[in-house]
Amino acid sequence: MPGKWSDSTRRRQLPPNWQQLRREIRERAAGRCEWIDDDGRRCSLPGRECDHITPGPDHSLANLQWLCPGHHATKSSREGNAARARVRRPPEKHPGLL
Repeated sequence: MPGKWSDSTRRRQLPPNWQQLRREIRERAAGRCEWIDDDGRRCSLPGRECDHITPGPDHSLANLQWLCPGHHATKSSREGNAARARVRRPPEKHPGLL
């Protein structure tokens, strides 16, 4: 069964030093998820995934964070839902007006 990256072009968009950046982010986070909940508390789970805070080509350390898989999925889902909400079809003409 193919992995989630098998048909994605995102890996090719990462900089050549991506593994080094991941290590730096993991070390900065002390291996712990950097997600902050609504009460201002940091997640206590170990992180495993490097995430872009603001999606796009900015691979600077300031735009990267270390997240546990659950919080990474939550953030990605929110971003996907927001993107879908921005895509609107043009309104259809009412059938009685055609």
